[in-house]
Amino acid sequence: MGFSQRLREIRSGFEPAFWVANFTEIFERLSYYGAFASLANYLHETLNFPTEQTGTLTGFFGGMVWFLAIFGGAAADRLGFRRALSVAYLILSIAYFMLGSLGASWLAPVRQVVPAAVLVGFVLLLPALGISLVKPSVVGTTAGASKENVRSIGYAIYYTLVNIGGAAGPYAASWAHRHLGVESVFRVAALSVFLMFFCVLLFFHEPKQTENTPKPTISKTLRNFLTVISNRKFMSFLLIFSGCWVVFWQQYTTLPGYLHGYVDRNADVELILVTDGLTVICFTLAITLITRRMAAFQAITLGTFICSISWLILAFHPSVWGAVASIFVLAVGEMTLSPRYYEYVSGLAPPSQQGTYMGFAFLPIGIGSLLGGPLGGWLLHHFGEVQNRPRLVWLAISGVGVLTTTLLLLYGKLVRTAE
Repeated sequence: MGFSQRLREIRSGFEPAFWVANFTEIFERLSYYGAFASLANYLHETLNFPTEQTGTLTGFFGGMVWFLAIFGGAAADRLGFRRALSVAYLILSIAYFMLGSLGASWLAPVRQVVPAAVLVGFVLLLPALGISLVKPSVVGTTAGASKENVRSIGYAIYYTLVNIGGAAGPYAASWAHRHLGVESVFRVAALSVFLMFFCVLLFFHEPKQTENTPKPTISKTLRNFLTVISNRKFMSFLLIFSGCWVVFWQQYTTLPGYLHGYVDRNADVELILVTDGLTVICFTLAITLITRRMAAFQAITLGTFICSISWLILAFHPSVWGAVASIFVLAVGEMTLSPRYYEYVSGLAPPSQQGTYMGFAFLPIGIGSLLGGPLGGWLLHHFGEVQNRPRLVWLAISGVGVLTTTLLLLYGKLVRTAE
């Protein structure tokens, strides 16, 4: 197929809803990763939370975002993607503003009567409510507003735009942190998603495929939810794959404290974290071409292994450039597995259950953060503050990834044998 013919297919293969939803996803990701890039050091250095508690709270923020996407997917099926997106962006604008106001004087009466960890935990939960509706809605729109012959390209476009936002977020956070103060990072995030609220209201229309599909009743939604949970093979895969995300999220939960505590107190962590998104933007096409003949499961397993060994660079070269190199290799692993993962899961979902299945697709990402945050905080405290051997943190994290790779290989062999 020639380039011009492929270009015509792309032009005619997507409904306008596809482009609107994925455009807003850029700014949702900008807000999320900008806030996430500054969160650990904001909690530890500005709000004075200890290392272990910082890891737990940071992991809670990332984990609940993805864990609630399971229920957000079912809600998106029920509400419709337009309504779900508009509500989500309004919630997010309020949530990020509150997060940047935790130390504000007008919240002083609340801080006097509510324990700090409880208050922060509640505010960190608010963005999760919004994003839990955004993610399955955008991925569901990508599926519903794409013709079959360009659907895989649609997921590649989605993944690329996600990483444009992922790269822009830490960069915007770095600029806001340096020029306006760390609290303003979260206010910039709030403004970004507030603008997307109006974008959805003005330009987004329900995809025809989903518009013509009857909305599931509450009982049907519950049955869909239970059907997915009862799929033992699928759920086992999701739980094993969570280990990959334990490894991945360390760049946001553990790396900021490690760099400021043991490498360079003045390191621009937010700018360093641009590496992931920027690498994905530059090399996604090349990695896609290299791995295009791989089966989806093989690509997922290979990507997990690459992620696993990435942190060994920082373990043996504890420096700012060592961190950049580790994140670069981590991004290569992410590029190898992520697009194929969403394609694999979406292919399992019936049309009326797209939101529900894609909501469950985010479960490993949430578990990885919920477990990875406390694990990283404990490792940094134990090997850094207690034993003064901080490089062992990254050896332990790599060990988690290698174990996950081994379990995926065993799972693949057992599934093939059963089939």
